[in-house]
Amino acid sequence: MSTTTPTPAKWVYDFSEGSKDQKDLLGGKGANLAEMTNLGLPVPPGFTITTDACRFYLEHGSTPPELPDQVSEHLVALEKAMGKTLGDSADPLLVSVRSGAAASMPGMMETVLNVGLNDESVEGLAAQSGSDRFAWDSYRRLIQMFGKTVQAIDGELFDEALDAVKAEQGTDLDLDLDAEHLRDVVGRFKAIVREHTGRDFPQDPREQMDLAINAVFDSWNSDRAILYRRRERIPGDAGTAVNVCSMVFGNLGMDSGTGVAFTRDPGSGEQGVYGDYLQNAQGEDVVAGIRNTVPLVDLADIDRGAYDELMGIMARLESHYRDLCDIEFTVERGKLWMLQTRVGKRTAGAAFRIATQLVDEGLIDMDEAVRRVTGDQLAQLMFPRFVSGGNATQLTQGMNASPGAAVGKAVFSSERAVEEAQKGEAVVLVRRETNPDDLAGMIAAQGVLTSRGGKTSHAAVVARGMGKTCVCGAEELQVDTKAGRFTAPDGTVVSEGDVISIDGSTGKVWLGEVPVEPSSVVRYFEGEIDPESTEADGGADDLVRSVHRILTHADAARRLDVRTNADTPEDSARARRFGARGVGLCRTEHMFLGDRRQLVEKLILAEGDEQRQAALDALEPLQKQDFLEIFEAMDGLPVTVRLLDPPLHEFLPDLTELSVRVAVAEAEGHHDEGQLRLLAAVRRMHESNPMLGLRGVRLGLVVPGLFAMQVRAIAQAACERTKAGGDPRPEIMIPLVGAVQELEAIREEAERVLGEVCRDCGIDVRPLIGTMIEVPRAALTAGEIAEYAEFFSFGTNDLTQMTWGFSRDDVEAAFFHQYLDKGIFGISPFESLDRDGVGRLVRIGAEAGRAARPDLKLGICGEHGGDPDSVHFFHEVGLDYVSCSPFRVPVARLEAGRAALGGEPAGT
Repeated sequence: MSTTTPTPAKWVYDFSEGSKDQKDLLGGKGANLAEMTNLGLPVPPGFTITTDACRFYLEHGSTPPELPDQVSEHLVALEKAMGKTLGDSADPLLVSVRSGAAASMPGMMETVLNVGLNDESVEGLAAQSGSDRFAWDSYRRLIQMFGKTVQAIDGELFDEALDAVKAEQGTDLDLDLDAEHLRDVVGRFKAIVREHTGRDFPQDPREQMDLAINAVFDSWNSDRAILYRRRERIPGDAGTAVNVCSMVFGNLGMDSGTGVAFTRDPGSGEQGVYGDYLQNAQGEDVVAGIRNTVPLVDLADIDRGAYDELMGIMARLESHYRDLCDIEFTVERGKLWMLQTRVGKRTAGAAFRIATQLVDEGLIDMDEAVRRVTGDQLAQLMFPRFVSGGNATQLTQGMNASPGAAVGKAVFSSERAVEEAQKGEAVVLVRRETNPDDLAGMIAAQGVLTSRGGKTSHAAVVARGMGKTCVCGAEELQVDTKAGRFTAPDGTVVSEGDVISIDGSTGKVWLGEVPVEPSSVVRYFEGEIDPESTEADGGADDLVRSVHRILTHADAARRLDVRTNADTPEDSARARRFGARGVGLCRTEHMFLGDRRQLVEKLILAEGDEQRQAALDALEPLQKQDFLEIFEAMDGLPVTVRLLDPPLHEFLPDLTELSVRVAVAEAEGHHDEGQLRLLAAVRRMHESNPMLGLRGVRLGLVVPGLFAMQVRAIAQAACERTKAGGDPRPEIMIPLVGAVQELEAIREEAERVLGEVCRDCGIDVRPLIGTMIEVPRAALTAGEIAEYAEFFSFGTNDLTQMTWGFSRDDVEAAFFHQYLDKGIFGISPFESLDRDGVGRLVRIGAEAGRAARPDLKLGICGEHGGDPDSVHFFHEVGLDYVSCSPFRVPVARLEAGRAALGGEPAGT
């Protein structure tokens, strides 16, 4: 019997072996480098270590056993292609070691440049390049990056040493340091390494490379990478690829440089030449914002040949990818090299504009345009914007890096931003420039303001990806983060805690609070802007027209209907303007608040049937009028009315407060019989866990006449509306059913009342009668319940609480942040549906209900109805509609269309 040796796993791919469709294996950077290589673009040779290798490393604590030999094999091929040997003392090959996950995570993981330099090869590099300064600048960069990234040395130690040398030479600029100064910097950096690691900086080039590869793998689980993945809903087990690429140098002199380019403006979507360029620099200098860049268009004057070639490549890449491309490049002594491309992050407004532009250019169709935008982006476009006026004083104007209107107290550190935000304070994070360690503060802040950097700086790129307002490159501001203040050009000093306003659409910065107005998109939804009009006539701008086109197509494509959660005629009317096709949840308990609370108290305190009926009789006409107004606002569309759900004691005073009030009154000699009766009722009705107590359907069974009064009010309102020529379509929903017998009893009573009203008014009003599925037992016995229900509406708020055993009001503040930090949650299950647990109950309930009653209508009315990711799940399990708050209706419409067209939910 013959045996065969198993083929060893392939952990390494040459750039010529992959394609852009292999992001899961090669990471985004590796896949796109391979794509550009295969397109024949000028890409420095290199190879990619797969995400599989990273996952192996993270699971086993060591690299795959075959990896060293495969890396050696590809390194030899690279050396042969370049005609150089890694770290050779005479003419060294140098490489970069860079991360590259499947999903873009800008700045969140590690990069090490100039790997292969040591005390000997630096001299060879100087001789070959003809520039001592370039060689020693490259060496100091390697030690600085390697020390911080691989050896976990505090990066500020290197910054301080470099600043000290610059100060000794009387300059603030790296470019003013000559070769001898940089040799001095290298010496100081090596001393820092020795002091903090107990060993000299590694001189073996292969050891440098191997340690850098492992450091990139380790950076997948850095605090900032985990935080970014959690926010962007990127799977924690995906891992990162590692790209080893032969170095090309933008720091060889003023005829060299590095830059970042976009094929369209990532802030607005406008077509043109967008990007930043920095002469005599390496790639990290641009995104770090260490020196202010020049606009990309200036490259035409600096090096026309490189500029023209770059413009041609950008046009080719956009056509090839059929999307906005984000490009990193280097010019080495006039030679253009492409270092990276990816589908670029963009603002919400740019996403909608670019999608319709590409349709008009024939690159994509409208189905793809809908898939290219998200509900989260649409929600961002509904945020208010600044208007002129108020008492705020403009301080300066920087670059409009990421749009939006942000107002908050100025804070000068990430830690402070998090601390203040946890107290409920709105803050704006102010920095000279941000780095990846500032991510937590950027998330916590309302907006970000930096005095350095451009539209491609770290702050700008990350803020755009998060939909966070950002103003960058406000050079006139003198920011002193240690002192916690900045100084404006007119001498105004803004200290920590002072309120500032920043406009990410214009780049303007104010001291004080600037008033806001509704966005043009909200005005369009409100019917104030005609999408067919032109901006010149005071009508729709290109953003409104793009939103209108995409939403119209999404509406035509979607299967899921979208309703709203509304308890007032005003909310109902607004939701209808926003595109809601009915009310999926009308909470009647909200109608018992305010002045009506006293009537509820009378119901609760009633002694005997007569008093209780009198209280119900007083409430009934008020309820009827409420329903009549909502039916009018939603005429011709379904209105699902949930009968009273919360426990009655919620309409009574707090037990502790009332006890104190009565005790104080009695101590002062006042005896109030009514207050004593009220206190006795509150004590009698007090429950240790009211969420699981006397509420919902249980109230209807225990309090005689309560649900009958509500059903009668619904039916009378429907009759009156019908007589007035309207088309009311009420649906009656019984809450918190856990057993079919509960629903059977309430349905019998409701049908009796409906029959009485129909006979009295002479109109056949027959609302559908259904139930909320919010108790796990109801989902598990849905087949039985469906025999007495014409519709199910999944109440995912309570279903989530009961499935997890959580009391939402308690647990979110108590320990959810720890669950998120520990990775138990990727996102709160109250924010996005828990598909594995709660979602499984929804699926079971839907399938069992439809099996028993094929025409059963299925919907969802929890807060998840407006969550983009959850909408995709509800489409998948076959629900008929989702219901959400009025302002989330457009989001749900868009995501329902995206789900029908195969668009990916958020975070996938």
